[in-house]
Amino acid sequence: MTELLVGLTVRDEAGYAAYRAAMTPLLEGRGGSFGVDVRVAEVLRGPAAFNRLFTMRFPSAAARDAFFADPAYLAIRARLFEPSVEGAPAMLGRYDVAA
Repeated sequence: MTELLVGLTVRDEAGYAAYRAAMTPLLEGRGGSFGVDVRVAEVLRGPAAFNRLFTMRFPSAAARDAFFADPAYLAIRARLFEPSVEGAPAMLGRYDVAA
């Protein structure tokens, strides 16, 4: 299993919720899932400011890469994620986890 730790700044909660609803079936179809999902009040130290922190888990690096390269995901991202999120997500960690 491989997991990503991501921080991002959501500026449109409704738009971001629509993005999550649209992309989750694709994520789950690749064996992926969300783990921890937190709204952040204050970042005391880090490479970037963010108001959302979450993990995404995949069965393998290949499944992760296939998900992010999927044309259906990229279309959902362009339509819903990009207008709802400020800037690029901060990739805070990428690591293997025990099953």
